[in-house]
Amino acid sequence: MAFNDELRALFFVVAERAAAYRLSIDKAPQRPLRSYPDMQAQVNRPAPELGLPGLSVIQELAALAEPGLNAMVGPRFFGWVVGASHPVGVAVDWLTSAWGQNSGNHEATPAAAAVEETAAMWLLDILDLPRQASVGFVTGATMANFVCLAAARSKVLRDNGWDVERFGLFGAPPINVLIGDDAHTTVFSALQMLGLGRDRICRVATDIAGRIRLASLRASLVNCHGPTIVVSQAGQINTGAFDPVLQIVEETIPRRVWLHIDGAFGLWARACPQKAHLTLGIDKADSWAVDGHKWLQAPYDCGYAIVAHPHDHRRSMTSHASYLPLALDSERAPSDFVPELSRRARGFATWALIRHFGRQGIAEIVHRHCQLAQQMAEKLSEEPGVLVQNEVELNQLIVRFGAVMN
Repeated sequence: MAFNDELRALFFVVAERAAAYRLSIDKAPQRPLRSYPDMQAQVNRPAPELGLPGLSVIQELAALAEPGLNAMVGPRFFGWVVGASHPVGVAVDWLTSAWGQNSGNHEATPAAAAVEETAAMWLLDILDLPRQASVGFVTGATMANFVCLAAARSKVLRDNGWDVERFGLFGAPPINVLIGDDAHTTVFSALQMLGLGRDRICRVATDIAGRIRLASLRASLVNCHGPTIVVSQAGQINTGAFDPVLQIVEETIPRRVWLHIDGAFGLWARACPQKAHLTLGIDKADSWAVDGHKWLQAPYDCGYAIVAHPHDHRRSMTSHASYLPLALDSERAPSDFVPELSRRARGFATWALIRHFGRQGIAEIVHRHCQLAQQMAEKLSEEPGVLVQNEVELNQLIVRFGAVMN
């Protein structure tokens, strides 16, 4: 088979297989048909000595993998707060892979850099965040929290006479980190990776829904001297509850404290007129982490590190080398805002999905999902032995089965 014919056949087979999977998912079981040990037994083989043609590899992998897949993209999957990888985003992600652009700098891949810049501008507009903020396109909320908190670490130490990019943390003034006791584990992971520690931070008391108790935060701030970071949450993972950010802002701004918002999915409430009230004051924070592979329905991996202070953001992330072109103030080098120098061009899928949905479409998705969660809670509450354990604020409900009603 000629190369051209082989290439077309390979891509057509993948497209057909992908379409067949998506078209059958709504009738398929919602759980994997094979367990992890079953998959190990199927997949674990010696390294191949001889290769196979591309079509055979695709067919073999699909036959091996599909029985062990979870129906996360199906309409009946309610397991986690994840998106369904919308077909438009998936198709553009295929194009992104086919284009094979290393999106590290704007001169090597001008299209990737320019599209990413526009997608960032659209995100800030739709989420109604400060328009001068910078946006790093990362893998997800874990790295978004990491990047934002790296910028925070840089800024609060520099304000106290220490250049952490040059000298590291050895001998640096200690940083106070205040975080809700019910914060998401990815934030603790980011703090761990940044050398700020999981256990030396101050965990602020939270209420039954996971919201920071304002009185506890005030008491903790009184004892903080020197560089300080406060981490707040927009959408607790189990309850969907929002911290009282408007009141938290009133406490942090006078103290010159960096306020970071972990809004992996909850930040999208700002795009929905019916839910935007939950996010009052969030635009006054210093940084925000949000996922694209949740409510925007982008394919994995896709997240955004948004920082209100681009200079601090860039300083904490920029790589320097003689072979790397320097970006002017009017230019965007994508690698200046993320840890990676080499990475896929994530901006294409984000651009495409915003262009596909538009502002109204994104608002409708958020509103519809929140309404469905409310309806599910109401219906389940009517069933004997079923207890909904949280007030449904967003799109999560905690359900207990076998509950004894008083």
